[in-house]
Amino acid sequence: MFEVTDAWKETYPDAHAGILVMRAVDNPPSHPDLEDRKKELESELRAQFAGQDRKALEAIPAIAAYNAYYKGFKKTYHVQAQLESILFKDRSIPSVAALVEAMFMAEIKNLLLTAGHDLDKLQLPVTLSVASGAENYTLLRGQEQALKAGDMVMSDQAGIISSIVYGPDQRTQITASTRNVLFAVYAPAGISPETVESHLQDIRDYVLIVSPSATVQILQVFGA
Repeated sequence: MFEVTDAWKETYPDAHAGILVMRAVDNPPSHPDLEDRKKELESELRAQFAGQDRKALEAIPAIAAYNAYYKGFKKTYHVQAQLESILFKDRSIPSVAALVEAMFMAEIKNLLLTAGHDLDKLQLPVTLSVASGAENYTLLRGQEQALKAGDMVMSDQAGIISSIVYGPDQRTQITASTRNVLFAVYAPAGISPETVESHLQDIRDYVLIVSPSATVQILQVFGA
Protein backbone atom coordinates (compact mmCIF):
# COMPACT_ATOMS: atom_id res chain seq x y z
CA MET A 1 0.00 0.00 0.00
CA PHE A 2 2.90 2.38 0.72
CA GLU A 3 6.35 2.47 -0.87
CA VAL A 4 9.43 4.62 -0.33
CA THR A 5 11.82 5.25 -3.22
CA ASP A 6 15.59 5.03 -3.05
CA ALA A 7 15.71 8.64 -4.26
CA TRP A 8 13.84 9.77 -1.14
CA LYS A 9 16.05 7.69 1.15
CA GLU A 10 19.19 9.10 -0.43
CA THR A 11 18.01 12.70 -0.51
CA TYR A 12 16.45 12.75 2.97
CA PRO A 13 18.22 10.01 4.97
CA ASP A 14 17.18 11.49 8.33
CA ALA A 15 13.54 12.14 7.42
CA HIS A 16 10.48 10.03 8.18
CA ALA A 17 6.94 9.60 6.93
CA GLY A 18 3.89 8.26 8.71
CA ILE A 19 0.79 6.54 7.36
CA LEU A 20 -2.53 5.97 9.12
CA VAL A 21 -5.26 4.05 7.30
CA MET A 22 -8.68 3.77 8.93
CA ARG A 23 -11.78 2.03 7.61
CA ALA A 24 -15.49 2.37 8.29
CA VAL A 25 -15.22 6.01 9.29
CA ASP A 26 -17.93 8.66 9.32
CA ASN A 27 -17.42 12.25 8.21
CA PRO A 28 -20.28 14.42 9.49
CA PRO A 29 -20.13 18.21 9.03
CA SER A 30 -19.55 18.53 12.78
CA HIS A 31 -19.60 16.44 15.94
CA PRO A 32 -20.35 17.85 19.43
CA ASP A 33 -17.83 15.67 21.28
CA LEU A 34 -15.07 16.56 18.83
CA GLU A 35 -15.98 20.24 19.15
CA ASP A 36 -15.65 19.98 22.92
CA ARG A 37 -12.26 18.32 22.58
CA LYS A 38 -11.17 21.01 20.13
CA LYS A 39 -12.02 23.75 22.64
CA GLU A 40 -10.10 21.87 25.32
CA LEU A 41 -7.10 21.59 23.01
CA GLU A 42 -7.17 25.30 22.25
CA SER A 43 -7.22 26.09 25.97
CA GLU A 44 -4.36 23.66 26.59
CA LEU A 45 -2.28 25.27 23.85
CA ARG A 46 -2.86 28.78 25.19
CA ALA A 47 -1.82 27.64 28.65
CA GLN A 48 1.20 25.74 27.34
CA PHE A 49 2.54 28.69 25.37
CA ALA A 50 1.42 31.51 27.65
CA GLY A 51 3.88 34.40 27.59
CA GLN A 52 5.86 33.08 24.63
CA ASP A 53 6.51 35.05 21.47
CA ARG A 54 7.19 34.09 17.86
CA LYS A 55 10.89 33.60 18.48
CA ALA A 56 10.09 31.10 21.24
CA LEU A 57 7.78 29.20 18.88
CA GLU A 58 10.49 29.05 16.23
CA ALA A 59 12.73 27.25 18.74
CA ILE A 60 10.25 24.36 19.13
CA PRO A 61 12.01 21.35 17.54
CA ALA A 62 9.19 20.49 15.12
CA ILE A 63 8.77 24.07 13.92
CA ALA A 64 12.53 24.49 13.61
CA ALA A 65 12.72 21.32 11.51
CA TYR A 66 10.00 22.43 9.10
CA ASN A 67 11.33 25.99 8.87
CA ALA A 68 14.73 24.57 7.91
CA TYR A 69 13.07 22.52 5.18
CA TYR A 70 10.84 25.31 3.86
CA LYS A 71 13.71 27.79 3.84
CA GLY A 72 15.27 25.79 1.04
CA PHE A 73 12.20 26.55 -1.08
CA LYS A 74 11.85 30.18 0.06
CA LYS A 75 8.63 29.32 1.87
CA THR A 76 7.42 29.51 5.47
CA TYR A 77 5.71 26.85 7.55
CA HIS A 78 1.98 27.56 7.55
CA VAL A 79 1.25 25.42 10.65
CA GLN A 80 3.35 27.84 12.70
CA ALA A 81 1.16 30.67 11.42
CA GLN A 82 -1.95 28.71 12.39
CA LEU A 83 -0.59 28.17 15.90
CA GLU A 84 0.23 31.88 16.19
CA SER A 85 -3.34 32.78 15.21
CA ILE A 86 -4.68 30.62 18.06
CA LEU A 87 -2.18 31.89 20.63
CA PHE A 88 -1.86 35.56 19.69
CA LYS A 89 -5.14 36.37 17.91
CA ASP A 90 -7.51 34.17 19.94
CA ARG A 91 -8.72 32.36 16.85
CA SER A 92 -9.99 28.78 16.71
CA ILE A 93 -8.96 25.68 14.84
CA PRO A 94 -11.04 25.80 11.63
CA SER A 95 -14.43 24.11 11.85
CA VAL A 96 -14.64 21.72 8.92
CA ALA A 97 -15.93 18.20 8.33
CA ALA A 98 -15.03 15.89 11.21
CA LEU A 99 -12.27 13.84 9.57
CA VAL A 100 -10.40 16.92 8.41
CA GLU A 101 -10.94 18.64 11.74
CA ALA A 102 -9.49 15.63 13.56
CA MET A 103 -6.41 15.92 11.34
CA PHE A 104 -6.14 19.67 11.93
CA MET A 105 -6.38 19.17 15.69
CA ALA A 106 -3.51 16.69 15.76
CA GLU A 107 -1.54 18.87 13.34
CA ILE A 108 -1.79 21.95 15.55
CA LYS A 109 -1.16 19.92 18.72
CA ASN A 110 1.98 18.21 17.43
CA LEU A 111 2.95 20.68 14.69
CA LEU A 112 3.50 17.91 12.15
CA LEU A 113 2.50 18.43 8.51
CA THR A 114 -0.32 16.06 7.54
CA ALA A 115 -2.44 15.37 4.47
CA GLY A 116 -5.72 13.45 4.36
CA HIS A 117 -7.01 11.41 1.43
CA ASP A 118 -10.07 9.33 0.58
CA LEU A 119 -8.61 5.84 0.43
CA ASP A 120 -11.16 4.67 -2.13
CA LYS A 121 -10.08 7.40 -4.56
CA LEU A 122 -6.44 6.32 -4.43
CA GLN A 123 -4.94 4.02 -7.05
CA LEU A 124 -2.55 2.15 -4.79
CA PRO A 125 0.25 1.92 -3.95
CA VAL A 126 1.12 5.36 -2.61
CA THR A 127 4.78 6.19 -3.21
CA LEU A 128 6.97 8.66 -1.34
CA SER A 129 9.63 10.24 -3.52
CA VAL A 130 11.39 13.46 -4.48
CA ALA A 131 10.06 15.83 -7.14
CA SER A 132 12.09 16.42 -10.27
CA GLY A 133 10.33 19.72 -10.92
CA ALA A 134 8.67 18.45 -14.10
CA GLU A 135 5.54 17.17 -12.33
CA ASN A 136 2.30 19.03 -11.78
CA TYR A 137 -1.02 18.34 -10.10
CA THR A 138 -4.32 19.97 -9.17
CA LEU A 139 -4.42 21.54 -5.72
CA LEU A 140 -7.44 21.42 -3.41
CA ARG A 141 -8.67 24.79 -4.65
CA GLY A 142 -8.53 23.60 -8.28
CA GLN A 143 -5.33 25.36 -9.33
CA GLU A 144 -2.76 23.53 -11.45
CA GLN A 145 0.61 23.56 -9.72
CA ALA A 146 4.09 22.60 -10.91
CA LEU A 147 6.24 21.01 -8.22
CA LYS A 148 9.53 22.37 -6.99
CA ALA A 149 12.53 20.16 -7.65
CA GLY A 150 13.69 18.45 -4.49
CA ASP A 151 10.38 18.68 -2.64
CA MET A 152 9.08 15.56 -0.90
CA VAL A 153 6.03 14.24 -2.74
CA MET A 154 3.56 11.39 -2.54
CA SER A 155 1.84 9.91 -5.56
CA ASP A 156 -0.42 7.05 -6.51
CA GLN A 157 -0.72 5.30 -9.88
CA ALA A 158 -2.71 8.23 -11.27
CA GLY A 159 -0.39 11.06 -10.22
CA ILE A 160 0.75 13.35 -7.42
CA ILE A 161 -1.47 13.41 -4.33
CA SER A 162 0.52 15.80 -2.12
CA SER A 163 3.78 17.64 -1.59
CA ILE A 164 5.26 19.40 1.41
CA VAL A 165 5.45 22.83 -0.22
CA TYR A 166 2.02 22.87 -1.89
CA GLY A 167 -0.14 20.44 0.10
CA PRO A 168 -2.77 17.85 -0.91
CA ASP A 169 -4.49 17.36 -4.23
CA GLN A 170 -8.10 17.80 -5.25
CA ARG A 171 -8.65 14.37 -6.83
CA THR A 172 -8.29 12.31 -3.63
CA GLN A 173 -9.62 14.83 -1.12
CA ILE A 174 -11.77 13.79 1.83
CA THR A 175 -15.47 14.48 1.29
CA ALA A 176 -18.76 13.91 3.09
CA SER A 177 -18.99 10.46 1.49
CA THR A 178 -15.53 9.29 2.60
CA ARG A 179 -15.72 5.99 4.46
CA ASN A 180 -12.11 4.85 4.31
CA VAL A 181 -9.30 7.30 4.87
CA LEU A 182 -5.53 7.63 4.61
CA PHE A 183 -3.59 10.23 6.59
CA ALA A 184 0.02 10.88 5.56
CA VAL A 185 2.63 12.75 7.60
CA TYR A 186 5.80 14.34 6.26
CA ALA A 187 8.56 14.65 8.87
CA PRO A 188 11.87 16.22 7.79
CA ALA A 189 15.16 15.74 9.63
CA GLY A 190 14.93 16.71 13.29
CA ILE A 191 11.63 14.95 14.02
CA SER A 192 11.86 11.53 15.62
CA PRO A 193 9.92 8.46 14.46
CA GLU A 194 8.41 8.26 17.95
CA THR A 195 7.00 11.77 17.52
CA VAL A 196 5.46 10.78 14.19
CA GLU A 197 3.92 7.64 15.68
CA SER A 198 2.44 9.58 18.60
CA HIS A 199 0.97 12.07 16.13
CA LEU A 200 -0.70 9.29 14.15
CA GLN A 201 -2.12 7.91 17.39
CA ASP A 202 -3.62 11.32 18.17
CA ILE A 203 -5.31 11.46 14.76
CA ARG A 204 -6.63 7.94 15.34
CA ASP A 205 -8.02 8.89 18.75
CA TYR A 206 -9.72 12.02 17.41
CA VAL A 207 -11.30 10.07 14.55
CA LEU A 208 -12.56 7.45 17.02
CA ILE A 209 -14.45 10.17 18.89
CA VAL A 210 -16.55 10.61 15.77
CA SER A 211 -16.38 7.02 14.48
CA PRO A 212 -16.06 4.68 17.48
CA SER A 213 -16.55 1.59 15.32
CA ALA A 214 -13.81 2.53 12.84
CA THR A 215 -10.84 0.18 12.50
CA VAL A 216 -7.14 0.88 12.01
CA GLN A 217 -5.61 -1.00 9.09
CA ILE A 218 -2.17 0.64 9.12
CA LEU A 219 -0.38 2.87 11.61
CA GLN A 220 3.26 2.90 10.60
CA VAL A 221 6.32 5.14 10.40
CA PHE A 222 8.76 4.84 7.51
CA GLY A 223 12.37 6.03 7.25
CA ALA A 224 15.51 5.50 5.26
